[in-house]
Amino acid sequence: MSNTPPEGDRIAKVLSRAGIASRRDAERMISEGRVSVNGKTITSPALNITDRDRIVVDGKPVGQPEVARLWLYHKPAGLVTSAKDEKDRATVFDNLPEDMPRVMSVGRLDINSEGLLLLTNDGGIKRRLELPSTGWLRRYRVRINGSVSEARLDELRKGITVDGIDYQPMLVTFDRQQGANAWLTISIREGKNREIRRAMEAVNTTVNRLIRVSYGPFQLGKLEAGAVEEVKGRVLREQLGLESPEPQKPRARKPLTRVMKPGAGATRGEGGQGGPAKGSAARSGPAKSGDVKSGPSKAGFSKAGPSKAGPSKSGPSKAGISKSGPSKSGPSKSAPPKRGTRRD
Repeated sequence: MSNTPPEGDRIAKVLSRAGIASRRDAERMISEGRVSVNGKTITSPALNITDRDRIVVDGKPVGQPEVARLWLYHKPAGLVTSAKDEKDRATVFDNLPEDMPRVMSVGRLDINSEGLLLLTNDGGIKRRLELPSTGWLRRYRVRINGSVSEARLDELRKGITVDGIDYQPMLVTFDRQQGANAWLTISIREGKNREIRRAMEAVNTTVNRLIRVSYGPFQLGKLEAGAVEEVKGRVLREQLGLESPEPQKPRARKPLTRVMKPGAGATRGEGGQGGPAKGSAARSGPAKSGDVKSGPSKAGFSKAGPSKAGPSKSGPSKAGISKSGPSKSGPSKSAPPKRGTRRD
């Protein structure tokens, strides 16, 4: 019996990477007979897939996995973090911009919670960011009814057990009292279902507002409620240690050449301005003030990058990237050669 592992990846993983669904949802779709491979409907996820296989889900072919992307979404209160809701309540995915691709949420926020929700088109990233082993803090601004003593908050800082569920120690700061309410900042690493609300109930305190303000290195900032902002690919790769996409080969720049047509540039007589005299040989190299150098002018890129004026917020400034043509100073007119000595 061979110990060689089968070629390819499990189909649920492939569907998750392609942004079709999470692995768990993909397995459910398979059991429902909604997935076929090479023209045959499958009902078990125990199948490895390679690039040679053709997958169809709900009658639509599944293409190659897209480049991994991540978005920041400011979830308003009142939306369910689910693709479908049994009670027909409005969902996060019903309220995303129409030009958004198919995405999955990283974790969840309950219907009454608001703030930062991460969205991705890659099932591998979703699973990776949800794992407690990632060690990323989820930070929340928490408003409670009434107040709470430091002694009760110490119970949360040491870790607490509620209804048989163990919660890891939390980072808790009492920020301020505001009338009948108080504001706290609480940071957790696991993010179990309704973790903060249940822990606060265990210390006889009721949460009446919960806002997630950060998830690891990703911050809510001033993102407005309902708005979506994509994380730059470079930032995503740096934070997750992803491999950079294969760089495109730079296009070769054609050398600047001049083709002088016979008689072009000649004006008067045999040695007119712009062309060599008949009695003298033209110099093989360019004149000192002749052709422009192949690089951009001083107003363009410096050796290390763009000039100090640099690109503005909305795009390059006038002093940024120079135009593709030569600068206004351009090529100077070549000096006329000296007339040769004419023999009688």
